[in-house]
Amino acid sequence: MANTQTFQVNGMTCSHCELSVQEEISEISGVEEVKADHTTGKVAVVGGGYSQEQIADAVAEAGYTLEQ
Repeated sequence: MANTQTFQVNGMTCSHCELSVQEEISEISGVEEVKADHTTGKVAVVGGGYSQEQIADAVAEAGYTLEQ
């Protein structure tokens, strides 16, 4: 059964930011669904088998930082 984890991302200011973050995180093995919200800075990730470090790397690749 897939679980949902929520992460705080710094720097997202618009829907384009959300799409960039979602695109990078969705490429991680084990991630089934990603939903970013720039108004709250939160990203919900559904799936399993990935690490927080992988999420942080994907967020950085999109140009933002994961609050740890």
